[in-house]
Amino acid sequence: MRGVNRVMLIGNLGKDPDVQYLEGNIGVAKFSLATTETFKDRTGKLISQTEWHTVVLWRGLAELAQKYLHKGSLVYIEGRLRTRSWEDKDGNKKFATEVVGDNLIMLDKKIEGSHSTISPQEGMEGLNGSDSATVGEPSPDLPF
Repeated sequence: MRGVNRVMLIGNLGKDPDVQYLEGNIGVAKFSLATTETFKDRTGKLISQTEWHTVVLWRGLAELAQKYLHKGSLVYIEGRLRTRSWEDKDGNKKFATEVVGDNLIMLDKKIEGSHSTISPQEGMEGLNGSDSATVGEPSPDLPF
């Protein structure tokens, strides 16, 4: 049987995307994303729990993130989990689990300093391969 590795997150960027370009002019963006869950405990007190996720976007989505996302931006990210390991300079094994995004929906209503939403044509510029993005208003059939 095949496994499933799918992640869907809605949250706010904790910092501006850090975009770097690899050999061959391949863009890669990395940023932290905060997701907050709110619930009531046994006494009825409202409790909020925030989880921080590291998100990595490649190619066209990296360029889109660089152009339109900033600290505080509300986004929907869909992708898969990837865990990397390496040895630090002291020989200690380190691990990092990241969300590799392959779908991005910007949920902010407006761009900072602007009075209009991003057009889908504008947001799709520069996307390659299976990268996809939806910009502006979310589709009315989304569950949120």
